[in-house]
Amino acid sequence: MPDCSEVIPVPATKDAPDINAFIDPTAMRDGRHLRAVAAARAALADAENELRSAVAASREAGDSWTMIGIMLGMSRQNAHRKFGRST
Repeated sequence: MPDCSEVIPVPATKDAPDINAFIDPTAMRDGRHLRAVAAARAALADAENELRSAVAASREAGDSWTMIGIMLGMSRQNAHRKFGRST
């Protein structure tokens, strides 16, 4: 069993609170799975930002919502609904 005496802090984000106050290191056998969840969440956020930027660049280059929708596997209406508004 791995040594869990070292607590690795998980940084707070704008969408998630600082969870370090809620983690009892003596109750955790291995935090690697939770770290994998946190890393996947961060990667997903990065990918969503990259996709928004790519869609914006595609529109600026003159590509239609129909073509963007095809590339995203959705209708042009759904592509516009999801990416057409500034957030």
